[in-house]
Amino acid sequence: MKKITLYFISCFLLLATLPSAQAYSLLGRMGMGFSSQLVNELPALSFKVQRSRNSALAALVGIRTDSDATNYGLAAKFYRIIYDEPQLNFYMAGLLGYITNNTATSDDNGFQADGTLGAEFFLQGIESIGFSFEFGVSLNKYDNGTTLETTGYNFLVAGIHFYI
Repeated sequence: MKKITLYFISCFLLLATLPSAQAYSLLGRMGMGFSSQLVNELPALSFKVQRSRNSALAALVGIRTDSDATNYGLAAKFYRIIYDEPQLNFYMAGLLGYITNNTATSDDNGFQADGTLGAEFFLQGIESIGFSFEFGVSLNKYDNGTTLETTGYNFLVAGIHFYI
């Protein structure tokens, strides 16, 4: 398991050192939307800021509270654009998050670390809305267990952002 984890970390570090791409420019724009990538299955508000022509940062915040339980998840995500086409940005992403599920009988806290490749695409004439899909691996320590799993997120899970 340690060799597999080390292999995936090495691959993503190698991709991060690639030269910058000339991608669909969202420089200076902030995207607001949603993502359902947290392992405690909370839909999260997602805020994405394009820092430069080849990188972006995002924050995910999800919360659910009622009389029986309080669940929340907080995550930070880094994007590195590795290839572009008109109306489409291919990227690699890393997500680090803290997740919790507190009920009257248990307190489950943990973390989530994802390494993914994906794309964000834009429809002609509607360039302010970006649809994402991703695939990769996820390492989770949550609900009294540690899991390493492959992931595949369609645009309803990976996220939709409206750029202002």
